[in-house]
Parts: sequence; C-alpha cells; structure tokens
Amino acid sequence: MDTSLNKYISESGFCSRRKADEYIEQCRVTINDKDAHKGNRVKPGDVVKIDGEPIRKKQAAVYILLNKPKGITCTTDRKDKTNIIDFVNYKQRIFPIGRLDKLSEGLIFLTNDGDIVNKILRAGNGHEKEYIVTTEQPLDFAAIDKLRNGIKILGTKTLPCFVKQEAPNRFRIILTQGLNRQIRRMCEAIGHRVTSLKRVRIMHITMGNLASGHWRYFTKPELEAIQQLLADSSNQPNEDGMGE
Repeated sequence: MDTSLNKYISESGFCSRRKADEYIEQCRVTINDKDAHKGNRVKPGDVVKIDGEPIRKKQAAVYILLNKPKGITCTTDRKDKTNIIDFVNYKQRIFPIGRLDKLSEGLIFLTNDGDIVNKILRAGNGHEKEYIVTTEQPLDFAAIDKLRNGIKILGTKTLPCFVKQEAPNRFRIILTQGLNRQIRRMCEAIGHRVTSLKRVRIMHITMGNLASGHWRYFTKPELEAIQQLLADSSNQPNEDGMGE
C-alpha cells in the first residue's frame, strides 16, 4: 500500500512530518532518484533519499529525557557547535521535541518517533509545560497578575495561565502554549529581564534528580502514560511549538 511522502519519512524516524515537508520544499528529497514534490506518494519498492542518503527501515523507537544545560542549542544543525545532537551523542538519529532557548535549561525530550513529535508540539492539544523563572528585579502583584491574565506579544495575546510567586524575583509558571521565547517576551513586555529559566515538567513527566547535562530513557510507566495522554491528540502540527 502506498503512503504519503512526508508520513513515510516521518515513520522512518528520519525527522518529523513538518521537517520532512521543509526538506521536500527545499528540493532535498528524491523518489527513485527523481525530484520529489509535496503530495507525492511512496509505493512499495520505491527508494526515497534525503540529500542523497536513502531512508532506511525504521529502527526501534527511542524516547529520551534530557536535563539540558545552558549553552546548548536545540537544533539538529551539526554546523552549530553547540547543537543538542552532538551534545547527547546518541548512537541513532534522534531529534528534539520542541525547543529551549540556548540560555534556558531543564527538561526536553528527544526521539526518533515523528508522530509523537507532532502530537506533543500541537498547542491545541493543551499539554502543560512548567517552568521556574528568576528575574533581575522583584515582581509586584500587578506584574504577576498580568502574567496570569495574558500579555500581548508577537501580535497576539498569551493565554491565561497558572503563575505562582515563590520569592520576590522568582515565580513558577505553567503554559499550554509554545510561542517563540514566550516567557522571556512576556517578562520583557512588563519591564522585567529574565536571568534564569528552567523547565521542570512536560505533561506528567518531571526530571526528578537527573543532573544537568545528563539524560535517561523514559520509564515504561512514563511512556505508557504519555501514549495514553496522546491517544486522542491530533498528529497534525500547527504554528505553535513546545518552546518557552
């Protein structure tokens, strides 16, 4: 049975469907050595290549949890010497789910499962991400209230969210959005500069005592729970990613 080209690439574990579409648009994909286009179908026996590299049969799914340190960039671009792929140095091809700013730290997932990437990234699925944020100057009640109720950034207004002040210049925030540099932009919009930002939870998964710069595989209960949470989720990505 034939399948759509972007799904074929995603299911091979090479990258997500969204990234596959980018590769196709950039004329980096061929089917049987002929340039591929969006909407192409892959039939049994077809040979699909990206940058001349054949897409091979999908390997066993890998799900990794990393406590990303500051200074590591959530990119698969190996030309960037701070890229997260070389930092983890895993034996198989994997890619991060979403992003954390280079100066931010904390929890991020990496996998070779393209479908789970799209389901988690889709902001419409409402998956929670929890952060601890420290600012240069103390925040008053009015600032915390603004963060809770939504702030205009990037031509839109952020969704209302949970915010709890834990110290004069530190708060905990839970987002279901993933706008680019969202927390930093929200703070900047009310006159505060973020000095430390750490993601401590994605959905039901926390880092526990995992040290900065270290990674581990998902536990079986974690994987089963995440698959259950995603069972009714769409795997079609939208414009929002799992950023901060």
